Amino acid sequence: MAKIDRRTVLEPWQDPQAIPYVEIKDLSKSYGGYVAVSSQSIEIYKGELFSLLGPSGCGKSTLLRMLAGFEDPSEGHIYIDGVNITHMPPYERPVNMMFQSYALFPHMSVEQNVAFGLKQEGLPKDEIRDKVSSMLHRVRLNKHASRKPHQLSGGQKQRVALARCLVKKPKLVLLDEPLGALDRKLREQTQFELVNIQEDLGVTFIMVTHDQEEAMTMSTRIGVMEEGRIRQIGPPTEIYEYPNSRYVADFVGDMNMFEGIVSEVDSGYVLVQSEESGCDIYISHVSDVPLGASVAVAIRPEKILLETQEPKKVGQKKRNYAKGVVEEIAYLGDVYVYHVLLESGKKVRVSLSNQVRLSERPVNWEDVVYLSWHSDSGIVLTG
Repeated sequence: MAKIDRRTVLEPWQDPQAIPYVEIKDLSKSYGGYVAVSSQSIEIYKGELFSLLGPSGCGKSTLLRMLAGFEDPSEGHIYIDGVNITHMPPYERPVNMMFQSYALFPHMSVEQNVAFGLKQEGLPKDEIRDKVSSMLHRVRLNKHASRKPHQLSGGQKQRVALARCLVKKPKLVLLDEPLGALDRKLREQTQFELVNIQEDLGVTFIMVTHDQEEAMTMSTRIGVMEEGRIRQIGPPTEIYEYPNSRYVADFVGDMNMFEGIVSEVDSGYVLVQSEESGCDIYISHVSDVPLGASVAVAIRPEKILLETQEPKKVGQKKRNYAKGVVEEIAYLGDVYVYHVLLESGKKVRVSLSNQVRLSERPVNWEDVVYLSWHSDSGIVLTG
């Protein structure tokens, strides 16, 4: 019998020997006295789909425009595949950018739009025809090659714009809110199509978005931005399950946060006294926090159990347990969202999977309910 290799393969960003493909070093951009991007350093590896996620005005688009060469950095450097491109003009960079508007030429066919950049480079007609045909097959638009942009759906236009970016085989593709113009259902479908194309070609993508779901679905890693700074970089699961600050916890997904004081610290747990929750919160994983520190305990709505009967397992210590009254119920199809007012006056959001019909729902408005959560559900935040 062949021996099974159970070794874990490191991701490039976990491997100290891996060489970054895109390096952003101490990059800053100021407009007069306003700092749009403040001395940021990021390492991105070949084949990644890296997302910059943040609200409007946080600096993510400015950072993307500096990568494209449309903005000149105030300080710092940019390297792609070991080459310093910081002050290289846009047309000389091995970079293509796909805009939210797609910027297709309305008078040109799909085929002509995709071929435009190759013609500008003066390639032979036969070579252009072969490259365009191959790319249209990859994005499943070969049957629409003769159509004009106004004859295409939003998803098809998006794929034309992507094909035009990719046909020149750039080392880096920049996506500025690439799916923002699509409706929700089409956007969800196109997310997977875009990821499949990117993985198939092995091209490195950097995407700017304010849509958390989009970033979580598509990215190998996410950089969460606030006011010109990267607050946390990590894979989607790490960003969601282990946010490193109140800002990231609150910005990515829904989160309940209970303020409190660290009353016990041990090698295997942390205990937080919280008047907001009305109980002591027991966290069964190690957090580097000192005794007596003011912290917030963050708990996702889907990690809270809601019951109409007081759970017997709570015991006398009343840890990870709260009592409240249902104020609001939102029916979202796949989940119910309950807004519960605790005895302390704190409002808590609880989401439960919709496993029963509406008429069978056991919890109603004004019901007294009991909330509890596992010891590994809470995250201690100090920043």
